[in-house]
Amino acid sequence: MEDKEKYMDQSFRDSIGTIKEDGERKWIFPKNPKGSYYTGRTWVSLLLLALLFSGPFIKIGGRPLLLFNVIERKFIILGQVFWPQDFYIFVLVMLAFVLFVVLFTVVFGRLFCGWACPQTIFMEMVFRKIEYWIEGDFKQQKKLAKQVWNAEKIRKKTLKHSIFFVISFLIANTFLAYIIGIEELFSIISDNPLNHIGGLASILLFTAVFYWVFTWFREQVCIVACPYGRLQGVMLDRNSIIVAYDYIRGEIRGKFKKNENREEAKKGDCIDCNHCVDVCPTGIDIRNGTQLECINCTACIDACDNIMEGVGLPKGLIRYESEEGIVNKKHNTFSVRTLAYSIVLFLLICGIGVLLLYRTDVDATILKATGQEYQKRENGQISNLYNYKIINKTFEEIDGVIRLIDHEGNIEFIGNKGLTIPSESMAEGTFFLVMDKGQLSERKSDIKLGVYNDNGELLDEVKTSFLAPIRRKK
Repeated sequence: MEDKEKYMDQSFRDSIGTIKEDGERKWIFPKNPKGSYYTGRTWVSLLLLALLFSGPFIKIGGRPLLLFNVIERKFIILGQVFWPQDFYIFVLVMLAFVLFVVLFTVVFGRLFCGWACPQTIFMEMVFRKIEYWIEGDFKQQKKLAKQVWNAEKIRKKTLKHSIFFVISFLIANTFLAYIIGIEELFSIISDNPLNHIGGLASILLFTAVFYWVFTWFREQVCIVACPYGRLQGVMLDRNSIIVAYDYIRGEIRGKFKKNENREEAKKGDCIDCNHCVDVCPTGIDIRNGTQLECINCTACIDACDNIMEGVGLPKGLIRYESEEGIVNKKHNTFSVRTLAYSIVLFLLICGIGVLLLYRTDVDATILKATGQEYQKRENGQISNLYNYKIINKTFEEIDGVIRLIDHEGNIEFIGNKGLTIPSESMAEGTFFLVMDKGQLSERKSDIKLGVYNDNGELLDEVKTSFLAPIRRKK
């Protein structure tokens, strides 16, 4: 009866696992995990880290792989330049990404958190590894934390925090390269720091933030700050694949005894060794079921498999499985909700593909000057005044011209002899559109204007209106 009450106790859900009863923070010293999943995560992390740090140097068609220049409102994704006028495409791409994460969560739980999240990768695969190397495994770390400040502790802590700060500085510079571009970053680094006080302050600020996150805040990012962790309870259902403890097979827990028949002793396969708790980076007991703090890092799977192998019991007591799979002993990743999300995601991807296919390198806006009426000229000609703004999304300067597409007329630029659009910039100005009165039958006529390059290629087409006096019937 006491064991049953112990296993049915759900009071642990009343607070997060890193907070003590008195409200003080409970510091986590996880054991260094070892196993096939951890090895796989290490290789995936190395690949993602290589992509992250090499990303600013990778060019596609002379453009960065990724650039998020918020200051100049210019974004480059896979070599494609997105300006504020393309914001709707950017929103759709982000929406598709969020939906993809939601769909993945519905089917595979928090697989993203455990295998691809930058916070997890840096914390578990970079900073934590350095900590193991300098301070030892979890028992040595606990001992060092309680130890008085002697020469050994000062040496180890100084070395660790120095390396942490250097890595944080590299991360900050890498993220800045994704904002301003690697060329601009090298220009700032090679120049006198006094000429870039703002940039230097930004670098130091970002460095301090990363250093604080990975040395102090740590797992609290996943538990407290990250909204995705809070939303997983809404996204998951009984068919979602999660890191789960097979309580049907594992209970009732009991210590392992050699040559003991556990079935006759009314014991489950869980030998209550607590290794799954020791390796958890968020300090939870996976045997209590799905919890907010679990990031699906698979450390508990490796720990449990190693123990099961050592005592001669089948592996998989903790494994990737759904609640439905554990209860009914069947594996099913399909559900109506999964199908619905997949259809919506497919339609979004198709829509984004169409928008990107028909997206132009030049975006022109031509509007009739506000408050201006038509002007009568000699020989029965009428002129209207227009303001134009043409954005060049390419890396090459464009010498162009504006022409009427469906009418005859002349364009007279004010103050400019021609139309030159600088690379990655825009040209704006004013021009008169002059047309013969004879081809205008209404006071307001719809017209089409085209922006052409010097080779005669149509770059963009704009619809606007032309005002003229009403022609009276004889």
